[in-house]
Amino acid sequence: MKLTALLLAAARVVKPKHYRYGTNRPWMISAKTMNVPGKIRNYVFVEPIAPLDWHVVRGDTVEILAGKDKGKQGKVVQVFRKRNWVILEGLNTHYRYIGKINDYRGIYLASEAPLLLREVSLIDPSDRKPTDVEWRFTEEGKRVRVSLRTGRVIPKPTVERRDGILPLQWRDGPKDTSPEDTLEKTYIPSLKTLEEEVMEKLGIQENRRHRKSYWY
Repeated sequence: MKLTALLLAAARVVKPKHYRYGTNRPWMISAKTMNVPGKIRNYVFVEPIAPLDWHVVRGDTVEILAGKDKGKQGKVVQVFRKRNWVILEGLNTHYRYIGKINDYRGIYLASEAPLLLREVSLIDPSDRKPTDVEWRFTEEGKRVRVSLRTGRVIPKPTVERRDGILPLQWRDGPKDTSPEDTLEKTYIPSLKTLEEEVMEKLGIQENRRHRKSYWY
């Protein structure tokens, strides 16, 4: 087995058979409370969608097709492919009190509830109307989303990082490392120890070697 495959297998998180995916990360307390060891919950049936057929990504503008906010358009801020969910910024919200203790009623918060993928439709940027899309290939071999109503290509949005930087629009500054310097080969691997490499660099001749030791 290759080292990369071994590391990926070791890093893969094993989920229980009846694990219930939600909007919280698996290592958060709320997710652990929902998936208590030994507790069997009703199985959630999710419509299977192949990863290559998923056409909505974070940053897309979509229109809600069902629910209390039907007809409204919003930006996708989160995608949960395990449950076919998308969360829109400021839409399909529900309100609740958090931290209620005795006479203290808690903090009144608004949070966006997830929507199923079939309950939203991608917006065609040419006329700002919802449309069905399909994946096609351009002459250059690039896989793009195409509107079935207008035939226009719907590009993927450029998502900002947490620090506000757009990776596709980044320009290197005077203190940034150039690609040429990054790809320059500055280290030659060898079977010598660090001490032997240092002595060779300093021109020190030493013929003595450490005796082999076995730790078993």
